[in-house]
Amino acid sequence: MPATTIVQTASIAVVDYRCTLGPRDEPFVERHESYSVAYVRAGSFGCRTRGESHELVTGSILVGHPGDEYMCTHDHVRGDECLSFHLAPALVESMGARAVAWRTGSVPPLPGLMVLGELAQAAADGRIDAGADEVGMLFASRFLDTVSGEVRRPAAAPPRDRRRAVDAAAWLDAHASKPVDLDAAAAEAGLSPFHFLRVFAGVLGVTPHQYLVRSRLRRAARLLADQDRSITDVAADVGFGDLSNFVRTFHRAAGVSPRRFRQAAKGDRKILQDRLGPRR
Repeated sequence: MPATTIVQTASIAVVDYRCTLGPRDEPFVERHESYSVAYVRAGSFGCRTRGESHELVTGSILVGHPGDEYMCTHDHVRGDECLSFHLAPALVESMGARAVAWRTGSVPPLPGLMVLGELAQAAADGRIDAGADEVGMLFASRFLDTVSGEVRRPAAAPPRDRRRAVDAAAWLDAHASKPVDLDAAAAEAGLSPFHFLRVFAGVLGVTPHQYLVRSRLRRAARLLADQDRSITDVAADVGFGDLSNFVRTFHRAAGVSPRRFRQAAKGDRKILQDRLGPRR
């Protein structure tokens, strides 16, 4: 099955799967190598595992437990697409083991999970500034809460966690021009990635990745306004490894391209008038 790894860290891998098998193709046995939750974003398929048969449609979730064998069938339509999150054992443990949840095989389309699944897809596609690994952790946590019937409301952050969040923000800002992932930031804060994500977002109102991207955008705006360096150099200097991603992200945040922003900063009033003037 064609697979594209979107994010790979020590804690989580986000993988895009696209299957083209159909009713005439012979199914074969596969094995889950990790804890996983796969959001079915298109198509449908059957899955046989642990002596049970499951039918999954768009919006369903395929649940994987390490070592379990499974076989996917396509008796009705050809092909499916899944966004899958593979979790390391340490991450699963930090979320609360709840072993029974990982033996469910599948979960039907549920509104709360489908919304997060689509949000994760938007993050994977680069359409929002949230990290696909961050949303993947939240998706897995929501899956566990849903299957176990728990509703866990975060308590108010104690002073120590508030200090950790503020210090982590300063660290992210200082290292924004370098490659930084959730695991590295969590290690700096002395927390597991999942708990770091919850503490940071709970205290500051944005995820670590969102804060990192916005720190890079702030620096990019300053460089575009103050210097004549090429847009490619600006993108690299602030930490964007891909120029197209920088242009897309900057335009989404500022409403204009980096080039147009630079023109406005250098006195092109029409750009500002078009952007800020009254709508007719």
